[in-house]
Amino acid sequence: MQKHSDLTKPCGECYFRPMGEAMVVIREYVNEMEALVARSVLEAHQIPAVVLRDDAGGMLPAMRLLYPVRLAVRTVDSAQALRILDAPFENDGPTNHGVSFGGPLDR
Repeated sequence: MQKHSDLTKPCGECYFRPMGEAMVVIREYVNEMEALVARSVLEAHQIPAVVLRDDAGGMLPAMRLLYPVRLAVRTVDSAQALRILDAPFENDGPTNHGVSFGGPLDR
């Protein structure tokens, strides 16, 4: 008798292999870098995301005009992902809060 891995389960003559959770495209971008930044923001909030692009493996970059770069997340995470991406940007950069460090920019 043949052994089956943990991922495959016998189903009569065929084998069933789970493909993961359903994904949904939540945004489309013209620029791949914007999609990668959005993916990084979502992953920083523990939401797995993937960037999908169709440019023939980089051989035909003009295809991005016809097929935009897409950002996809799990269906169960889609509402939270959209809230995070739609949230207003807060400038959380370093500030000195009125404290002078004596540097050339503090004058």
